[in-house]
Amino acid sequence: MVERVPRILVAAPSSGSGKTTVVCALLRALVLRGTRISSFKCGPDYIDPMFHRACVGVDRAGNLDLFFSPPQQVRRLLAEGAGGARLTVLEGAMGLYDGIACTSRASAYEMARETATPILLVVDGRGMALSACAQIQGFLRFRSDVPLAGVLFNRVSPSLYPELKAAVEQECGLPVVGYLPRLTGGTLESRHLGLVTAEEVTDLRQRLDALAKQAQETVDLELLQRIADGAPPLSYEPLELPRLSGNPRVAVARDRAFCFYYEETLDLLRDLGAQLCPFSPLEDPSLPDGTNALLLGGGYPELYAPQLSENLPMRREICRAVSEGMPTIAECGGFLYLNRTLQDPEGRDYPMAGVLEAEGIRGQKLGRFGYVELTAQEEGLLCEVGERLPAHEFHYWQSTQPGEDFWAQKPLRKAGWACGYHTRTLYAGFPHLYLPGTPRSAVRFLQAAGGKLEEKRCG
Repeated sequence: MVERVPRILVAAPSSGSGKTTVVCALLRALVLRGTRISSFKCGPDYIDPMFHRACVGVDRAGNLDLFFSPPQQVRRLLAEGAGGARLTVLEGAMGLYDGIACTSRASAYEMARETATPILLVVDGRGMALSACAQIQGFLRFRSDVPLAGVLFNRVSPSLYPELKAAVEQECGLPVVGYLPRLTGGTLESRHLGLVTAEEVTDLRQRLDALAKQAQETVDLELLQRIADGAPPLSYEPLELPRLSGNPRVAVARDRAFCFYYEETLDLLRDLGAQLCPFSPLEDPSLPDGTNALLLGGGYPELYAPQLSENLPMRREICRAVSEGMPTIAECGGFLYLNRTLQDPEGRDYPMAGVLEAEGIRGQKLGRFGYVELTAQEEGLLCEVGERLPAHEFHYWQSTQPGEDFWAQKPLRKAGWACGYHTRTLYAGFPHLYLPGTPRSAVRFLQAAGGKLEEKRCG
């Protein structure tokens, strides 16, 4: 299939350049103009898409990741996720060329190349003048096939900007689409896993509206759209999915404590025939009626340990359901919730669901970080012995019993470790899964929940 998808990828020379702030400013400015927008985060980050979706007001926000999925599938997810939007914005991770283990694998550059998406380079202009041209030239020349299409300056003074724009356009031959000055109150707060979640920033809409107003004044949004319109059509093959009858009901934990989900995973489960039923382990007394399976995503359960512990009816019901064989996927924070106890940030222990004889404990530093490839040591809910699942870890909290039913191997590194629980009805562990990368695992999960396999179809 071939589709036209007006698109642009926002990247930067390094982390800390202000990409997320710039992307939110651009998205909000375009939404306020009435432009239909979709957006993606390149990489495994959950929180940036939550900002795009919940606070900026885009029609669609998700993740694209070349470690989780091959290029053909990424192009399909991009085309389908764009959903006919007038403009689709992809936000890169880290620096433009930064990928796995000091390579460009799974980098923003590789994403732009594999999807033929024009790149808008965000350059932090603090403390630079003509040297900005040398930096931009370096990014242009480092790879001959980089689709660099424009520059946007961040944190520069209005008085310096005209000179910077003229210098870059003359020396580098790239259009400069505008700038954002350094704005008081225009930054987005962070915590140990990155930005705080959208729901926690009480004045976020006001901040974003202020950023959008600035972008409308100092960014050429028409030029941005023309660059996006110049992206070539996307070519991809539809994904063949089996049809599962029975419409199994999957209870999905969604509240302040459990909020990390890949939208593409949820879409896949729906496409396979599942009914997704959100519930709150913080506030609801029981699982949704007729629940056949359970999805406990990541999040910040440690910040809400007292409230989770106080909801004794929910803890007991989840313990009973999982222990009696309800098919369950519990990732990172969801895994910690299944532990016997969980420490809060002050080191106080609170009872949790108690499915696993383990304690969730406060970590002093980042425990595991980055991509891993999981190899099953035990046959279970998601795969056979020896099958591999792409995954991602990022957590400060630890568990006294992290499991040993998978081997987690760092790609292009020697480091590896045992992790996770994998039984006929349970996956539980710190690694986050991206089920579109291994659709067969989603099928097995729903089959265990009562879904019946029928003929194949395109999805």
